[in-house]
Amino acid sequence: MPTILLADDSTAQRELIAGLLIDNGFSVTTAIDGAEALEKLKSLAPDLIILDVVMPNLNGYQTCRSIKSDPKTEHIPVILCSTKNTQVDSYWGLKQGADAYIVKPFPHEELLGTVKQLLRNS
Repeated sequence: MPTILLADDSTAQRELIAGLLIDNGFSVTTAIDGAEALEKLKSLAPDLIILDVVMPNLNGYQTCRSIKSDPKTEHIPVILCSTKNTQVDSYWGLKQGADAYIVKPFPHEELLGTVKQLLRNS
């Protein structure tokens, strides 16, 4: 069962996304911000990471950059999820090393399809 680390400061969004993933056969560990996600990465080896962009302490861009610049975690696929929906936002996310950028609200199939594709390719 693939493990996913999910960081989102919104309890509702975290529960919604975690529930969707769990219902589709994934194990999910959650974090309330980027700092907690990086802390959990010290003891967890997730197969994929999903980050909200707008979070306190460390935002999704900063967290992604940290993950992708560490040789121990650079191979882990990262999906950025955000309500920030301009081309610049998506471009900036991919420049930070993200493997995908999904705009909220998203169809459940879009997130699941992206997760499955990235796990197949990793």
